[in-house]
Amino acid sequence: MHIHVLGICGTFMGGVALLARAAGHQVTGSDTHTYPPMSELLAREGIVVHEGYDPAQLNPAPDLVIIGNALSRGNPCVEAVLDRQIPYDSGPAWLAREILASRWVLAVAGTHGKTTTTSILTWILQEAGLNPGFLIGGEALNFGISARLTDSPFFVIEADEYDTAFFDKRSKFVHYHPRTLILNNLEYDHADIFPDLAAIITQFHHLLRTVPGTGALIVNAAAPALQQVLDKGCWTPVQHFADGGDWQVQLDSPDGRRFSIVEQGQLRGQAEWDTAGVFNVENALAALLAARHAGVPLDVGIAALRSFRGVRRRLELRGSAAGVSVYDDFAHHPTAIAATIAALRGQMGASGRLIAVLEPRSNTMKLGIHQQTLAASLQGADRAFVFAPADIGWDVRAALAGTAQVSPDIDELLQQILDELQAGDQVLVMSNGAFAGIHGRLLAELARRNTVTTGEK
Repeated sequence: MHIHVLGICGTFMGGVALLARAAGHQVTGSDTHTYPPMSELLAREGIVVHEGYDPAQLNPAPDLVIIGNALSRGNPCVEAVLDRQIPYDSGPAWLAREILASRWVLAVAGTHGKTTTTSILTWILQEAGLNPGFLIGGEALNFGISARLTDSPFFVIEADEYDTAFFDKRSKFVHYHPRTLILNNLEYDHADIFPDLAAIITQFHHLLRTVPGTGALIVNAAAPALQQVLDKGCWTPVQHFADGGDWQVQLDSPDGRRFSIVEQGQLRGQAEWDTAGVFNVENALAALLAARHAGVPLDVGIAALRSFRGVRRRLELRGSAAGVSVYDDFAHHPTAIAATIAALRGQMGASGRLIAVLEPRSNTMKLGIHQQTLAASLQGADRAFVFAPADIGWDVRAALAGTAQVSPDIDELLQQILDELQAGDQVLVMSNGAFAGIHGRLLAELARRNTVTTGEK
């Protein structure tokens, strides 16, 4: 079967394309403004990607078109699919029918930490010999790819609450029917499709309704909105973790690279790994508990953490030049921004300055939903620089007065950052997009000034 994927370079749709290819289908696709890592993953797998949405790419007509949720009526390819009555489906529905239906699905949902937690859980199952299939919203460095199909009964998936498609406005995750479900946290986000937090809570409750009574819910006890989800009705055993839960972590090092796992006050294990950040320690605990539900002993899961390599674009060291290190991170919500800054600060210790660089690119950021809390999220940095594009829709400079240097021009912002930098600085670049390649441009200009030493975590 020839499957054509519209919006193929999104992390989810790219993963669907990789799974369809692994299932034996001929796969092509199209998108605009592609950027790594998905563009590189698709090229590596030999999947042909058309730039743009010229309907000519549908000649001859594919057997099925899978339409990403970023596309809507008026898109030339969408209109051609409808006019020519080419069979079409959404990515989540196709995935549920063709890949997940006969498998034990372990899903990770929440506002923050989904990609990292999904990657940790997948690696634990891999090290335990369960050979899981997976679909992750990023490139897990242990696997070098975002999606994989195996003959294992286990499949791990990042469960996103964003809507499914222009013709199906339910959250993606209601299609997945997990047996094991992690609920990491829940805050207001995706303001372009959800009017308020209550609307997201409703979608999370719809997800809970699909988990069987023989399944398991791994729920962050420190997230009040998740309790509201449970209060709407719950038919599955719950294991609470984090503050207030039966399962908790105790840091054995300030950066979180060594920690203890405690159940109701009793020590159950001690872990050591190469990932920084208190939030990542809790991600690891959730993954350990989910793997335990699938039959992986706690000590086996803890041992697997030692070799976990992280996720691309999650506090990823892109390189060092002239004594300055540049990190790349996907953080785009104030909570995640503050947590990522804290993680790098803990990793740095007392040496050097932390320079934060932010592109407020998400739809929620562009709408100004977080403008009241953004300044506080940046205060853990020694200096902050923020890009404010012309279409941002709110006064970034006024909101961040006294907190960050703001510029509407990438080149100007780049120069402002370079003028500030000195040896020993750690630069943390945060965006859920390509950010005009600012990471590489910073390193290239620093290299021109001095000798370069590159490295990658």
